Amino acid sequence: MSKASIVVYGADVVCASCVNAPSSKDTYEWLQAILGRKYTDLEFEYTYIDFLKQTENLTDHDLQFIERINEDELFYPLVTINDEYVADGYIQLKHITRFIDEHVAIEQ
Repeated sequence: MSKASIVVYGADVVCASCVNAPSSKDTYEWLQAILGRKYTDLEFEYTYIDFLKQTENLTDHDLQFIERINEDELFYPLVTINDEYVADGYIQLKHITRFIDEHVAIEQ
């Protein structure tokens, strides 16, 4: 069974550039619900990082993404799968599923 590690970087405050978009936490929960139903043959590990509050146990990789969010290079929520950038800001399912289909599901 293939595995995918999904990390959502976000904050309690809604991104100013993402008006009318779901919150970071809502996006995190939505991905868990929908991906588990769509990809029953894959194993997902989900992590939510509140980049404004969580400062302990972060990898250099996490810190690089957080720095890019803080410098307005990327928006939150930001989604990575297996440590690769997938989407940021207003998250659309087609970007997530395309990445999984091309990079995760083919490993089976």
